[in-house]
Amino acid sequence: MKHTYSISGMTCNGCRSHVEKTLNTVEGVEEAHVHLERGEAVISMVSHIPLETFTKALEANSGGRYSIAMPGMAKPKQVTPKKVSGTGTGVFYCPMHCEGDKTYDVAGDCPVCGMDLVEEVSLVAGASVQYTCPMHPEVIENGPGACSICGMDLVPLEPELSTEAIHYKKLLSKFWWSVAFTLPIFLIAMSEMLPGSPLYKLLPQNNWNWIQLALSLPVVFYTTWMFFERAYRSIVTWHLNMFTLIGIGAGVAWIFSVFGLLFPEVFPAQFKTEYGTVHVYFEAATVILTLVLMGQVLEARAHTKTNSAVKELLKLAPNKAVRITNGKEELVAIDVIKVGDLLRVKPGDRIPVDGVVHDGESSVDESMITGEPIPVHKLPGDKVRSGTINGKQSFVMKAERVGADTLLSQIIDMVNKASRSQAPIQKLADTISGYFVPIVVLISVITFVLWAVFGPEPRYVYALINAIAVLIIACPCALGLATPMSVMVGVGKGAKSGVLIKNAEALETLNAVDVLIVDKTGTITEGKPSVEKVVAVSNDFNEDLVLRYMMSLNIHSEHPLAEATTQYAKAQDVASLKVHAFSSVTGKGVMGQIDNKPVAFGNVKMMEAAQADLSVTIQNTVSKYQSQGKTISFLSVDKTVVGYVVISDKIKASSKQAIASLQQKGVSVVMLTGDSEPTARAVATALNLSDFKADMLPQDKLKEVERYQKVGKKVAVAGDGINDAPALAKSNVGIAMGTGTDVAIESAAITLVKGDLQGIVKAYNLSVKVMRNIKQNLFFALVYNSVGVPVAAGVLFPVFGILLSPMLAALAMSFSSVSVITNALRLRRVRID
Repeated sequence: MKHTYSISGMTCNGCRSHVEKTLNTVEGVEEAHVHLERGEAVISMVSHIPLETFTKALEANSGGRYSIAMPGMAKPKQVTPKKVSGTGTGVFYCPMHCEGDKTYDVAGDCPVCGMDLVEEVSLVAGASVQYTCPMHPEVIENGPGACSICGMDLVPLEPELSTEAIHYKKLLSKFWWSVAFTLPIFLIAMSEMLPGSPLYKLLPQNNWNWIQLALSLPVVFYTTWMFFERAYRSIVTWHLNMFTLIGIGAGVAWIFSVFGLLFPEVFPAQFKTEYGTVHVYFEAATVILTLVLMGQVLEARAHTKTNSAVKELLKLAPNKAVRITNGKEELVAIDVIKVGDLLRVKPGDRIPVDGVVHDGESSVDESMITGEPIPVHKLPGDKVRSGTINGKQSFVMKAERVGADTLLSQIIDMVNKASRSQAPIQKLADTISGYFVPIVVLISVITFVLWAVFGPEPRYVYALINAIAVLIIACPCALGLATPMSVMVGVGKGAKSGVLIKNAEALETLNAVDVLIVDKTGTITEGKPSVEKVVAVSNDFNEDLVLRYMMSLNIHSEHPLAEATTQYAKAQDVASLKVHAFSSVTGKGVMGQIDNKPVAFGNVKMMEAAQADLSVTIQNTVSKYQSQGKTISFLSVDKTVVGYVVISDKIKASSKQAIASLQQKGVSVVMLTGDSEPTARAVATALNLSDFKADMLPQDKLKEVERYQKVGKKVAVAGDGINDAPALAKSNVGIAMGTGTDVAIESAAITLVKGDLQGIVKAYNLSVKVMRNIKQNLFFALVYNSVGVPVAAGVLFPVFGILLSPMLAALAMSFSSVSVITNALRLRRVRID
């Protein structure tokens, strides 16, 4: 028989595989197939199996992360990580990305690796500040003013601590309590090393052992109990991790000590001291646990710095803005601003939302968004962005994007998602980590056996101590954290420099790029073309009429060349004509009907599509402009070319330097443009580009990307228009200019906020340094474990007489993960320009 069940809790293919494997182990199941997209499990069975049987199997093997129900039934409540008191502003994710980009609504432990979940910063910048009375905290208002009860001035309401900060404070408190109980245990245990053992003259050793047990209880069952919970869960779900080793190692030491204290008669003489008591290891267990807790405290503190770049961005947006309504100015909260509102931006104020200058002018410091320190002068019609700082003049702006739609919020959203994404190199660490814990446990068992058989007396004591040391010193978390910590810090560093990384794979791939394909207009050039002249070549059309036809068609287009023509015509007070059957032909131009005549405007290929012949005379005339790097667009009416427009677009000042820098790094730069061959050649010559192609349609650019990839090249494509989108999507790394179209940005893996080629140099340098940092972390983690485990097993003892105490092993283990995070934090200070 076959039944279909609903499954909840799955978020990735790894979840699906785990659930399917678990269901197939249930006795009586012939075959189980689990579908991630539908959230279903189709199970074939010999005879009916109760639903409770499947529920228990999933609970036992996943810690309650997944639940099963019959179709139509209410799904059982999913078990979530244990909640930490306090409120947070975002979502929570595992810093080791055990489940990809899965997030949780509450703080707690990762159900796979047991590590503390990390809080993501809020996705929407500029939350409103509320005000309260210092004498009457129940009074809360949305703006400043006087208390309605006592008349005192209201003060800003202090924001609640983030869950991240609450968790750190809680861990720190537990650590100090742990130290308070562990230190006396350590002193008691070490006193026997002092001449005459003074403490044993006050009380017999057995009594001191009982005191150590009493002092160890708060450490084991309160301050570090979470480690044993995580260890138990890891074994039950078979997601073995660092806490598996800690739980087994410290647990064995503590349980052995308790058993030896309660039943000393069952132990042979080898395990007993000169006083007749069994050797106890309360100090080893508690010191190990306290040192591990210290490592967790240091790690929690370090985590607060890894996304500091995003938190700094989050602080950029103001909480209030001055809105102009019916000619009157009013101070309003940022979250009530709507698209179309007029806002007054005063000198020194931060710009509240994205929009355009409506009235006035000023210089704006955009360094916090673009990474460029020079203020940009803004005139009416120019775009301004949320979070940037106004200069010394006041102006009125019109809101175009608010809330989560602003560039600042999109940057924060992109950085958060990129920080949670996995780089391909992480698969190496994940593969090693999958075998790591079982191998370490096996080495620990072998260590015990070898010491028990071949070790010096007391052999079993040596065997136990060294086996525990092996378990404690091994640190799979250092391996797991090596990649995600570097990615998180690197992505934040890029965001502060105007380089937005969509995913970690792009950051890694950019490091290996051989070929960079760039568009011309808006990428190499300013993307702000201007009309130099309009020329009529037909006796039936003068320049004014040619311009009127051009404007009438272009008013419906969003292409930069069309916009330049339209603005030029408006400046000449030219009125538009009615256009029918308008259509845009990507990579060629636009066409439609005016006065029942077919009209086309665009490049040579557009003229070919319109069946309008270009005479040799016209071609020779326009070639002199094209040789100067200027663009020519033609107008045809009823299949006859009647005129053309000369458009110039300045090469960006940074383009030549950026291209030269990339070429020095071994990257071949190729320009593909839809412009004519003479124009493209002029630009290529000015930039010292040896490879370029002109008259390229979107499909031609796509074919060029595929051609390079077929010969084994890693290709990056930089562009800003709709015609660049196919090539951007096909490339190994797509780079969009932030000044370009939304579709180009959506198709790309990297976005340059400022929109110039110098941003590509920054992105490339960032990729190189992040990958170098990741490799350093992986090398450190692998060498640490490769050296630490054998030393803890006692390989140095036969020659040098050196043994590693489990307490020293715990100290080394605690600092291994912290060292990886600290190395990743160095990326915040590197130069990428």
